[in-house]
Amino acid sequence: MFCEKCGKEIPDSTKFCPYCGAPVSKAQDFVNKAGEAFNAAEQELGSAFDEVKQSFTGNSANQQNAGGQYNGGYQNNGAGQYNAGYQNNGAGQYNTGYQNNGGQTPPPYRGEKLKDDRGLASYIILSIITCGIYGYYFIYKMAHDVNIACDGDGENTSGLVAFILLSMITCGIYAWYWYYKLGNRLANNAGRYGLGIQENGTTVLMWCIFGTLICGIGPFIAMYILIKNSNMICNAYNRTHGLM
Repeated sequence: MFCEKCGKEIPDSTKFCPYCGAPVSKAQDFVNKAGEAFNAAEQELGSAFDEVKQSFTGNSANQQNAGGQYNGGYQNNGAGQYNAGYQNNGAGQYNTGYQNNGGQTPPPYRGEKLKDDRGLASYIILSIITCGIYGYYFIYKMAHDVNIACDGDGENTSGLVAFILLSMITCGIYAWYWYYKLGNRLANNAGRYGLGIQENGTTVLMWCIFGTLICGIGPFIAMYILIKNSNMICNAYNRTHGLM
């Protein structure tokens, strides 16, 4: 944050400005924190708008280069071949940048970079603005990315059609089950990327059910957990395949 008197940047926990000695008010600290939160929300919204735009325009991580060829995270090694983030270990084998954990390996590259910067603020704001439509789009894209990042684990996260229809038939109960399964899947696949995820499906389900008693914020906390953990998995997938 910044001192109200001299304008210099000072640590957030400072009570007196180390430059001019002026006391730092709680109100100013609150204003600075609020400003940071709004800036973060603005960045989330911009990222969310970009994702929707790319979906409708057909743009993806595979962009056409000036020579009419497509580059999906691959780089030409100068010999007419392409390197997708893999390095030869000198024995004819390739290292994808990850370590084998418990005999599990991340899935192969599927031709696109996964979105790893989703946020709760954009999810809530855009869902309100679009009368809930964006919320369904959010579910669709999250399921799509998780299915790619967790491919090969023997599971499949249901898409939007199943989510909507079964949630309607079960009066919303299936949505909780969907969150539960997704939470478990993310936690179970963390080891494939050398990650550690503490919250599993049970944690998410408890927030969905009992968290509604806390001023109704439980489902939002459950969604925050899913967003955070899916971002971690998708980010690890992107790093694994040199798509950062």
